[in-house]
Amino acid sequence: MLDYAALAALAAVIREGSFERAASALHVTPSAVSQRIRSLEERVGCALVVREQPCRATDTGRRLCQHVDRVRLLEQELQGTLPALAPEGVTRVALPIAVNADSLATWFAPAIAAFAADAPVLVELAVDDQDHTTEWLRSGTVLAAVTGTGRPAAGCNSRALGAMRYVAAASPAFVARHFADGIGAGSLARAPSLIFNAKDDLQARWARRLCHRDVTLPRHTVPSPHAFVAAATAGMGWGMQPLSLIAQHLQDGSLVEMLPNSPLDVPLYWQHARAASALLDGLTREILAAAARALLPP
Repeated sequence: MLDYAALAALAAVIREGSFERAASALHVTPSAVSQRIRSLEERVGCALVVREQPCRATDTGRRLCQHVDRVRLLEQELQGTLPALAPEGVTRVALPIAVNADSLATWFAPAIAAFAADAPVLVELAVDDQDHTTEWLRSGTVLAAVTGTGRPAAGCNSRALGAMRYVAAASPAFVARHFADGIGAGSLARAPSLIFNAKDDLQARWARRLCHRDVTLPRHTVPSPHAFVAAATAGMGWGMQPLSLIAQHLQDGSLVEMLPNSPLDVPLYWQHARAASALLDGLTREILAAAARALLPP
């Protein structure tokens, strides 16, 4: 029989990134967390945590983290059907999810809010680039994710959500200043662009498609979707903007599409742990319905 107190400590360390923060979350001392994990490692005969900053799971540690998250979901469902197991009422279970920032800023937040309003969960959202959220699933840190790849992570199901449409946009004054003679490799190599973070390659992908070669773009880093829009309207640079997020700006003229009819459509997928869970099934239905309303068809 597995020691579930030790498994809880392992999951907390991986989720929180350190023994100290895990101890705070579990209301125990860091030494107690360390002892529990050391005992679990001795039991299974291998290391479970790579003690770096932040801490991360080994392959075996990842599998155990996924197991304990699934057990928590099943226990929560049992509380709903067997009230005697929860005399103080059904407890809320942690539901860790990874999502890209643009989805969170547009269609995903209302969907997850609607789900969490009625479901006995405490949602833990992690934000990362859509091409990297799958790693959160593989590491066992989350149970579900919006990703940019349809190939499912081990132990997960994958469903196509649709595509998010991006357009290259900037303020009218910025376009007049930097692209008066047209948009090409030369002008793009001189005009400041905007990126969300170092993983954001949408601007480079759009420029590569337009110019048929890689273009080195000067870049400002603006790690917030709404600040990204604000920076563009203020003339700081050009960037690939979610069409749904800037529709009003395009309508009022504070932003213009730099090259009409040249969108970049980014496919998105919903991946979740392959567990017999009514909560995950309900969440999946909510996410698929919201995506069908907001995204281009798969």
